[in-house]
Amino acid sequence: MTSLFLPQHLEKNMKTVNAAAWMSAIAFFSGSCAHAQTAASFPTKPIRLILPYPPGGGSDTIVRPLAQRLGEHLKQQVIIDNRGGAGGNIGMEVAAKAPPDGHTIVFALTAQLAVNPALYRKLPYDPLKDYEPITLLASGPYILLVHPSLPVKSVKDLIALARARPDQLTYASSGSGSGGHLANELLNSTAKVKMLHIPYKGGGQALTAVIAGEAQVIFSPYATAKPQMESGRLRPLGVSTARRLTGVDLPTIAEAALPGFDAGVWYAFLAPAGTPREIVMKLNGEILRAASQPEMKSVLAKSALEPIGSTPEELGRFMKSEIAKWAKVVKEANVHVD
Repeated sequence: MTSLFLPQHLEKNMKTVNAAAWMSAIAFFSGSCAHAQTAASFPTKPIRLILPYPPGGGSDTIVRPLAQRLGEHLKQQVIIDNRGGAGGNIGMEVAAKAPPDGHTIVFALTAQLAVNPALYRKLPYDPLKDYEPITLLASGPYILLVHPSLPVKSVKDLIALARARPDQLTYASSGSGSGGHLANELLNSTAKVKMLHIPYKGGGQALTAVIAGEAQVIFSPYATAKPQMESGRLRPLGVSTARRLTGVDLPTIAEAALPGFDAGVWYAFLAPAGTPREIVMKLNGEILRAASQPEMKSVLAKSALEPIGSTPEELGRFMKSEIAKWAKVVKEANVHVD
């Protein structure tokens, strides 16, 4: 740890100390005090929470109740700002360019933080350089769903039909580069089939499109898939992660047909790069405090999400490992969007 006090031999030779060094020390000390004061008084105005998706998707289901509780703890309103489009790139760019004072944060998913760097040749943000990690909130599976008119009852049935009808079956996603898009491309690659992608501007629109029969297949977060499963509007075939869902009678895709298949979704909070460490840590503590409340635990459970919680450093390391993982998937699937 660097000390702010000068060594004794410099104190005895004040005249030899470089004036610029003194100015730097004073500036550093003043800046540290200012950061401490900033963190103590933060926030001084409403906080803008950017969602890189339109309203109506799974992210909204999760983050809105948390934002309300977070606002109560911070004694400032937390305003949801939906900025959908371009696989989440639009919202991420807005967040990256926001003032780094803690009053703008972003709630992002696997797609924006781990997949898009491999998908886009020209990404308007760098997930590792343009943000300060705050915390990894939770992770969970996708549900593989099909329109009931499709003559399939299992993952194996779907694969067989896709092989019999190459380039004829279509799948919807919340946008090019989204988690659902890559999960289905992983299915295509692993099962050696070819289903055609139809991107929409958000998970809500994509799900509505499959219900209407505009597309036949979708990987959807459990929160938005559940009502469609229960109503019979869509037929569930499997769970995308390596483990089954507790209380849900569905096999994993890995056990049903494709050993090793694993494609989940995780959710994280970040702030623009340069946000003071003290503010990042205050946000970390208050977000985890809000997430630990019984009503928020219930929200996560209903979405089949496993609460995680992490330090900023743990989230940073996790993002690096996920970027490497999905870069391999994208390369093997030969998927690019621009």
